Amino acid sequence: MTTTDSPPGGTTPHDTPAAPPPVGPRSLGGAPIRVPVFAASLAGVLVMAVWALVSPESAESTLGTVTTWVTEWYGWFYVLLATAVLLFVIYLGLSRYGHVRLGPDHSRPEFSTFAWASMLFAAGIGTDVMFYSVVEPATQYMAPPAGGPEAETVGAAREATVWTLFHYGITGWGMYALMGLALGYFCYRRGLPLAVRSALAPVLGKRIDGGLGHAVDTAAVLGTIFGVATSLGIGVVFLNVGLEVLFGIPVGTGAQIALAVLAVVMAAVSATTGVDKGIRFLSQLNVVLALGLAAWVLVTGKTALLLNVTVANVGDFVRTFPAKTMETFPFVDNAEWMSYWTLFFWAWWVAWASFVGLFLARISRGRTIRQFVAGTLVIPFLYIVMWISIFGNAAIERIRDGDATFAETAQDFTGLGFYELLEGYPAGQVVIALAFFVGLLFYVTSADSGALVMANLTSRLGSLSDDAAPWLRIVWAAATGLLTVAMLLVGGIVALQYATIIFGLPFAVVLVLVMVGLLRALRVEGHRAASRDHAMHALLSARSAQPRDAVQAGASWKTRLARATNFVDREDALAHLRDVVSPALTEVAAELSGLGVTTVCEEDYEGDEPAVALRTEGEDATPFVYRVALEMSPVPTYGGRMVQARDTYARLEVHLEDGGQDYDVMGYTQAQVIHDCLDHYERHLEFLRLAEPSGS
Repeated sequence: MTTTDSPPGGTTPHDTPAAPPPVGPRSLGGAPIRVPVFAASLAGVLVMAVWALVSPESAESTLGTVTTWVTEWYGWFYVLLATAVLLFVIYLGLSRYGHVRLGPDHSRPEFSTFAWASMLFAAGIGTDVMFYSVVEPATQYMAPPAGGPEAETVGAAREATVWTLFHYGITGWGMYALMGLALGYFCYRRGLPLAVRSALAPVLGKRIDGGLGHAVDTAAVLGTIFGVATSLGIGVVFLNVGLEVLFGIPVGTGAQIALAVLAVVMAAVSATTGVDKGIRFLSQLNVVLALGLAAWVLVTGKTALLLNVTVANVGDFVRTFPAKTMETFPFVDNAEWMSYWTLFFWAWWVAWASFVGLFLARISRGRTIRQFVAGTLVIPFLYIVMWISIFGNAAIERIRDGDATFAETAQDFTGLGFYELLEGYPAGQVVIALAFFVGLLFYVTSADSGALVMANLTSRLGSLSDDAAPWLRIVWAAATGLLTVAMLLVGGIVALQYATIIFGLPFAVVLVLVMVGLLRALRVEGHRAASRDHAMHALLSARSAQPRDAVQAGASWKTRLARATNFVDREDALAHLRDVVSPALTEVAAELSGLGVTTVCEEDYEGDEPAVALRTEGEDATPFVYRVALEMSPVPTYGGRMVQARDTYARLEVHLEDGGQDYDVMGYTQAQVIHDCLDHYERHLEFLRLAEPSGS
């Protein structure tokens, strides 16, 4: 897969060469296609593009009307979803699921930590970041949202760059991280096909193979292609302006169509000639050039001011984030501002979630969820902070110095302000040429990778290392180019923004289902890990009374199976607690007391049901507690049928000092109970050793 830029933020896909995928009946040299998904999504794109080309005024009016409706009725949903996704992925990273790997337990990361972090850092770079790093700070300074600081004040200057950091910040990367986790987990660890529908398997079950699954994947493709078209549309306009500044080529439809054709041709060449590695090298070189461009502005400009304001921006971002993340402006009329900025960006991130999630999954096999979440939320954001703080604050400072002409130009949705800003620095024309080259390479690689990802989303891929057929990549490159030109003819970048808000909404609903599916799968993961631990307790205990011949061995496993499926009533559990568990713990308590450890064994009625507890006593050490309590639980079912006639059964649950351990010792022999208690006591002694202050 080639390198690319992704909006908002961009991405640099990087993976090892994959073996050729199997040829399917409709693959023509690649993975077989998903006909329903391919046909439905391509038809939707063609209908939209033809409508825009044939009747641009009607398309523009309808897009504006529908966007107004979505903003009014579903703006709250976009805002709430963005916050919920971010909190969800942070929760996964910090929770007990954080240790789960994106792959089998024995898998280890393919890339070193430094290489992985470098690729994540580069994922923050893109043509759109160059475009918005001047347009948004200048606009927010000159025309902030109602209810905020007055325009052209110090407060507006501080808020302007922070709004841009907010729109490009960790919220959007939370959406990318969610899809990366889902794709990586279900493909690498669960062995499901590489498709968005796989993440919904815990929710939809076998229905993911039918119409519902096709609908989910179609929503993902439509959202992705409009996100890609928006990025390419911004790139076309931005580069067209650069051509005018450098070579005098006027801004117009002809030049923009030529740039769109260039993107399609490069994607076709990449797909059919195997020059992916060359494009990847150029894109990696581009990262270095982009960093050099930012360093030039920092070093040759007002360095001290930019460094100071960058630190202040980070502080303001952290301080105001809780308020901004749930801001819907309910008591002021900011509907137009919301549709141009927050809602557009949230829809844009949603649209690109599958695209960038695929890249993140490809480079993160073997990483734990905790590593993945920390890396994807923090590392790309470092680049965003660096770039936007430098260019955004440089633009604001030039406006505050009294350059009214630049103030107007910087707000123009063509990107001209970015070039004019660079013109004010030493070697201005050289720097502008470098910026144009950087933008051009990101634009070309964006089109190439966008076509590949959409082709993959409409194919039946066996793994994350497989890719779609070359012809399918060319089809999607052409469709994206056609859609980009059509939207630009309708209303330029604003029309692309409107379309993104509209077509991102269906996939926004899918993201909710992805969260539910991923959480359900991880809960099963937790239950599986717990069952392994508890089975190990039983295994260790059984060793104490290991049979000495084959007859006894047969009886032993049969006894164990009978115990596992014997769902006893309360009276039987009480008898076992009285006749087996209590004598076993009394014997352990006596032995420990004889060894100098003050220990008591007593009946315990802390809960609703009786229990027996062994406790060590001592002022200088953390006490050891092994408590067996009777608890009632629903009888397990298989295929909706009860294993036994009764609804509930009794369990003898083990509790330690830090709570219940979720396993049952009903049916254990006295020796097994003793060894289970000693297993925990040995861990307690190890804990005391590790907790002992050094040097004592």
